[in-house]
Order: sequence, then C-alpha cells, then structure tokens
Amino acid sequence: MVILVKTNEIREWETAKINEEINAYKRELFDLRFQQATGQLENTARISKVKKAIARMKTVLNERNAK
Repeated sequence: MVILVKTNEIREWETAKINEEINAYKRELFDLRFQQATGQLENTARISKVKKAIARMKTVLNERNAK
C-alpha cells in the first residue's frame, strides 16, 4: 500500500519520481475500485484519499509546467 504524502514533500521530488508515484496510485485506485465492485472493499475512504493524492501530484506537475 502506498503512503499518502503532503504537497510540500511532493514539491521536493523529481518529476520522474512524481510520475512513478502517480502510476502506483492509479494501480492502487484500480484495485480499490475492483474490490468495491466485487464487495470486498472494507475501507471505502481509501478511494477518496488515493484520488486526492493523485490530484496533489498532478497539481505540482502543472505548477512546474506553468513556470
């Protein structure tokens, strides 16, 4: 399971690492959605946390591209 991080920590990472983490979160999100569809998901709040983590990382990437 991937650990959720804060935006300030994400800003210190290199772009390649951010992209790797986004891919890892997307894989986890897929697994969580699959578990939810089959009725095996116990912690439904994890889905929204993973979505927010992806959004944070994409926001940092967009900030870098805007500069």
